[in-house]
Amino acid sequence: MKAFLILEDGTVFTGTSIGSAREAVSEIVFNTSMTGYLEVLTDPSYAGQAVVMTYPLIGNYGICYDDMESARPWPDGFIVRELSRLPSNFRCEDTIQNFLEKNDIPGISGIDTRALTKILREKGTMNGMITTREYEDLEEPISRIKAYSVKGVVKATSCKEKYVLEPEDSKLQEPVRRVALLDLGAKKNIARSLVERGCEVTVYPCDTPAEEILASCPDGIMLSNGPGDPKENTEIIREIRKLYESDTPIFAICLGHQLMALATGADTFKLKYGHRGGNHPVKDLETGRVYISSQNHGYAVDPESLDPSVAVPAFVNVNDKTNEGLKYTGKNIFTVQYHPEACPGPLDSGYLFDRFMKMMGGNE
Repeated sequence: MKAFLILEDGTVFTGTSIGSAREAVSEIVFNTSMTGYLEVLTDPSYAGQAVVMTYPLIGNYGICYDDMESARPWPDGFIVRELSRLPSNFRCEDTIQNFLEKNDIPGISGIDTRALTKILREKGTMNGMITTREYEDLEEPISRIKAYSVKGVVKATSCKEKYVLEPEDSKLQEPVRRVALLDLGAKKNIARSLVERGCEVTVYPCDTPAEEILASCPDGIMLSNGPGDPKENTEIIREIRKLYESDTPIFAICLGHQLMALATGADTFKLKYGHRGGNHPVKDLETGRVYISSQNHGYAVDPESLDPSVAVPAFVNVNDKTNEGLKYTGKNIFTVQYHPEACPGPLDSGYLFDRFMKMMGGNE
C-alpha cells in the first residue's frame, strides 16, 4: 500500500505503508543509531514523535521482547529507508512489521531518509503526518500538522502506581541501598542498572508528592528520563525543588536533569533538531576525558542561566558545545543530559551509576 509523509513546510515523501494504516500527526525527529531499533521504539521519551532511522536497513535481526525498554512502544510513527522482511538472529521472536501492526503504529518505508534528515537539520525539527490517503489539496492536512504540539506525555508514560524492585540475593550488598526512582517516562534499564548494583528500587509515579518520597527515607533519589517540553511540568518542578532542598543524594538523567535545573532557577531551550543516537561525544570538564554517549533529547539547559552558587557545568557536548551535565554546589547532586544506562548505545558512561552508589555511601 502506498503511503505519504507530509511535512509542515509542504514537502511530501511517497513510500510504502508499514505497520498500521491509520493516519498520524506528530513531531518528526531522527535517530542516528545503527542498532537498537526496538529500544528506540520502546523508549517513552519518543511519545508524541515519529522517528526517522537514518541507518538504511532496519529490522534485520527482528524483535526480541527481552530488549524492550518499556511494556509497549511509544512513538506515533516509524520512518525507514528499507525494512528487512526476513530477519535473521537466534534471539528473534517476531518481525518488526508484525510488531508495528500489533501495536497500531503507522510507518512508511522506501523514502530517502537522508534527504528527510537533511531537511530536519537545515530547517529544524518540524511536525508531519504519515498517511495512506493521497491528498489533492494540502491546505487542510498542513493546517492540522501545524496545529499539533506534544502535550501531557510525561503523565501518559509514567507508571500509575508505586512498585518495588528487589536486588537478586547474589548481588546483595551490606547494607542494601534504597533508591527512590521518580518515573518521568523511565527506561527499564535505569532501574535495572541500580538493581544490578544491589539496590532496592522503589519506582514512583511522576505526580508523587516530594513529602511521600522523603518520608520513606531513601538513601538516594533518581530522576528519570522522559518525553516532551520540560517547562510544561510545573507541578513536578515544584516537587523536585523540595527534593533538592533535602540532604538526600540525587542523580538525574535527561528530562530529570532539565527539571532539576528548572527547579533551581535555570532555564531550558529547544534545540534546532535535538540529539538522538548512540554516537554523541561528551566531555568531562573536570578530567578532560571524552565519552561516546547515547542520547535522546530535544531540549537543553541554558548554561548562561546558571547561578554558580547553585550549579556549575560538568559535561559539554563536543559537537555543538551544549550543556550535557551539572554538578550542584554544596549538594550531593549531579545530573546528566545523556543516557549512562544506554540501550541502545555505548556503555562508556555506566560508571556514573557507580558514582551515585558512592554518594549514597555504598561500594563502587
